[in-house]
Parts: sequence; structure tokens; C-alpha cells
Amino acid sequence: MRTPPTRRAVLGAAVTTAGTAVLASCSGDSDTGRSGTNSGSPNAGGANHGTAPRGKSGGEYVSPDGEEVAAAEARRTSGPVRKIGLTATPSRLDLGGGLVVGSWAYESRLPGPEMRLTVGDVVALNLANHLPAATTLHWHGLNVRNDMDGVPDLTQRPIKPGAEFAYRFKVPHPGTYWFHPHTGVQQDRGLYAPLIVEDPKEPLKYDKEWVVVLDDWVDGVGGSTPDEVLDELSGGRGGMDHGGSSHDGSGRDGSGRDGSGRDGSGRDGSDHDEMDDKGDPGDNGHGGSPRDPRTPKSAKRRSGPSRIMRDSYSKLLESHGGNVDYPYYLINGRVPKAPTSFTAKPGDRIRLRIINAGGDTAFRVALGGHRMTITHTDGYPVRHTTTDALLLGMGERYDVVVTAGDGVFPLTALAEGKRASALALLRTGKGTAPTASVRPKELDGKLVEAFDLSPDESVALSVRKADRTLRFKLTGSMRAYDWAFDRKPYNPGQRHPVRAGERVRLEFYNVTSMWHPVHLHGHSFGLVGPAGPEHRASRRGQAAWARKDTVIVRPHSSMAVEFDADNPGLWMLHCHNIYHSDVGMMTVVGYRR
Repeated sequence: MRTPPTRRAVLGAAVTTAGTAVLASCSGDSDTGRSGTNSGSPNAGGANHGTAPRGKSGGEYVSPDGEEVAAAEARRTSGPVRKIGLTATPSRLDLGGGLVVGSWAYESRLPGPEMRLTVGDVVALNLANHLPAATTLHWHGLNVRNDMDGVPDLTQRPIKPGAEFAYRFKVPHPGTYWFHPHTGVQQDRGLYAPLIVEDPKEPLKYDKEWVVVLDDWVDGVGGSTPDEVLDELSGGRGGMDHGGSSHDGSGRDGSGRDGSGRDGSGRDGSDHDEMDDKGDPGDNGHGGSPRDPRTPKSAKRRSGPSRIMRDSYSKLLESHGGNVDYPYYLINGRVPKAPTSFTAKPGDRIRLRIINAGGDTAFRVALGGHRMTITHTDGYPVRHTTTDALLLGMGERYDVVVTAGDGVFPLTALAEGKRASALALLRTGKGTAPTASVRPKELDGKLVEAFDLSPDESVALSVRKADRTLRFKLTGSMRAYDWAFDRKPYNPGQRHPVRAGERVRLEFYNVTSMWHPVHLHGHSFGLVGPAGPEHRASRRGQAAWARKDTVIVRPHSSMAVEFDADNPGLWMLHCHNIYHSDVGMMTVVGYRR
């Protein structure tokens, strides 16, 4: 096993010299002159930003429905067509223990119906939007063709209420994934479901499989909604409206501004408190919390209680645990007082596919009375490594194998820094179920993280010098709630250029007092380790660590990853804290023609 980097890698000169990635204007790429329907198709009117009509060349960047994307899809293995219907609808959801909430869900289920596919399948999924707002579907971790990636105003038009959209793509690789909207803060409702891609040549041997979906829950509890939580956190400014409609129905443009470029407080949005590597003046010393959130006159009155997490610290994350004080934490849609159970026999080898579908919470996971053998992370196999506990940031997945003991055992997901947990039970024999507050000793045992893992040889990136390096500062503060890359709020017209065939290195320099799980669409990357010239020299000529698509970047530290540019299009790069991304911590990596 490799020696992991120091969790708090001091940035020093590396941070002060880290430049912003080269940006390129794409005003010539916009296609706004075509008419079409409201079906959500990028070919029916074109996406609002950065796309070109199908079959039509032009523009500096590959468009999501361009010929390069179609050619890459044609090279993928093609199997049987899997026709699937899916409906997104307002739903009453039973979370157990008599708790029933109003929310949005797929097929009125929580989690939504599991989608199980095989490598090479052709997915033909029709999404019917019965919600009162526009939506999309994003296939988290699955490197689909670009025009099926589900990012509104970048790869497709938002699917309006009452409309449908036909997603169609080849399934490129096996693993544990999930799907959710990429519109506003909809993911923090009930709109998520596991997506499992099976490998016909799977070498892993096991007797049973348990899909475990972790979540933090606020929607419909005491009148709260994720949009009201966002409004409170941002001081009434709301989000970026990357979905075609105002979050709050006020007529504002979704960034909280009234069309004049000013937010409801009369400020021009450019005078936020700047964040440096010494912290934020509103911090509590542990990453901070919005002590005095701005409440401009235009901010809506909350229908629920305050949901700001004010006193939170995770030693493991070296950070404030999260922004949101959730009333419940769930495993497979159930609260700890009424946990879901998985039944097996003593001695069974059980494969757990663990998915963190939360909006603002990292989970530390352990199975009482058992050690876990890590076999995959973010869908890709690793050299098998034994651990007592796992840490999953939002969007991350781990596959583990356990040999079941005899009895009733707690699967506990501790909400890092939030003094609460989620619970499920493994039942293999007689025994008394543990209480909702159980804390297995394994939670404080050996914890293996992604940088402790080596990729299986079948998926290891080749040793190769990077052709291009893009550097990003993770910026923002709790008080201003102005999370961004390089202090630039998300603009779907922005591009960080790459070219097909390149080995691309991404370097993240977190100069905030908050941890961030960073996710890249359309690709998996190899973890390289801390960024900066001194680390670059020490890692030269070495292979990367595990393959992933989401990586935790701790406060005042750095991380470098590398990927092969083999999936053309326009791809989102963002923090997978749904509230951080929705106020602007997103950007676009674009393939040049």
C-alpha cells in the first residue's frame, strides 16, 4: 500500500502561484436562432449556450450533438436496446416510523427504481416530467455521449413541465453509478436512484448483493424545501438557475438578481467577502458558518425552521462538516428508527454497493462486527484492501465485500461533523436489533481512503506525461456564500480547453476553510496526489492512484488528478455539494475542434 499524502498539504508557494486555467470565449458557439419544441431535445432549438446544430460544423469547440460526439459513440460496443420508461412526479414518501413527507421522486419511490444494465446495452429511456418545474437526468459517473449528459443549457434544453425527453446512449463500462437531476437543487429532494452496470466477465465472486444508498433529508419536514434552504444559506440570492426557471417563482433570474445585475439587496454581486487561506471573518474556527446570513427585502419568508448548521466540525475532514442541518439521515429511504434490513445467511459473501446521494453530507460508514474488503471505487476496480470504515463524500461510491457473521448487525453511516447518523441492518440469524443511536467500534478503526488505494491493472492509467495542465482555485466563504472556481461564478459559456487524445492534468487548490467533493462529468481520472511543482517532481514517471470521478479536496490543501481526453464535448466540472454548485461552484471543460 502506498503512503497517503498528508491530509492537510500546506499550499505555500503552490497556492500563491497557482494560475487560473486558460479560458476561451465561445460567443461564436451559441445557437440561438433555431425554432423548436419544448421537448428538451438539444436538436429541437439547440441548447442555449455553446452548442451547434447537428450535422453542422463551425465554432471553436465540439458541440454536444456534433459529429465528433456521434463518431465517438459509434466506436463503442453496441448491444441490445433496453427500453425504459421513467416518470418524475410530486409524491408522498414514507420514510418509516410514521414519517410521511411530500417531495418529488421517480415513480413515487425512494430511492427511485434501480436501473440494472450490462456493458454495451443501448439505453432508450423516456423521461416524463410531471413536476411543476423543468428538470433533466444526469448519469453520475457513467461516461455517456455528451448530448445525453443532462446538464441544462449546456448539453440539452431543460425538460419543461408536462414534456418528455428521450435519452439514448450506449453503456460504455461496468460499475456502481446513480442518476439524478442536474437542475437547481432538485437532487436534494427524492430525485435519485442507483444505476448498476454489470460486467459479463466479472471476476469478483460473491453470494449476494446489497445496494446501499445514503442520503441527508430535509424536504417536506416542518415545511422546509431545498430551495428555501438555499435561499437561507445565500441570504436570499438563490442559485444560478441552471435549469431555465426561477427557483422561487419570484421572476428573478435564479441568481437572485432582478435582471439589472443587482441582487435583491441592491448590491451588484461583486462585493462579496473575499476568502484567503487564513479563513473567513465569519468562521467559528472550524470552517465557519453563516453567522449573519444576509436577508434582503426580496428574500422569501421561510415556511420551515432555520436549517443552517452553525456549530459543526469533522476532525476527519479537517473542516466544518457541512452547511445544512438536516433533520434526518437515510439509508435506502428509511430513517434510523425504522431501518431497512438485508437478509443473508452466516458465511455468505455479500457485495455492498454504497452510494452517497446526499446533498451536503459526507458519511463515515462501518458494518458492526465486520471488516470490509474494498474492491471498487467510483465504479472502477482496485487492488483489494481491507478496512474497518469508509469515508464517502457526496457523489462517491465504494464497492466492498464482507463475509457475514451470525446475528443482527448495524450498518451505520455517521454524518461527519453533524452529530447524527443513518442506519440499516444486516440480519443473518436471531438477535436483538441495535438502537438507532448505535455507534459500532469499527467507525473508529482503520479507515482507508481513495489515496490509499491502487487501481486494478485492468483499469490503471498508463504512465505518461501530461500534455496539458489546468489549474483551479476553489474559492468562497460561508458568510458571503459565494462558492466558485477562481472567484468566477458559473457561466455556461465559459470553457477550459482540452483536445482529444491529450493526457490532461487538473490541479485543485482549495484556499477555503471548507472541504469540497469535486466531480468531473464524462470521464474518470486517476488520483495523483497533492498538486504544486514540488509534488509534480516527486510523482514524475509514477502511475496514478485509484480511478475515480469524484474526489474530496480538504481545506487549505491541494489535489491533482489526470485523465485521458477520450470523450468529446462540453463537460461540467463542479463541487458536488449541491448548494455550493448551485451558487456558482461549477465550470466547463470543453474539447476544441
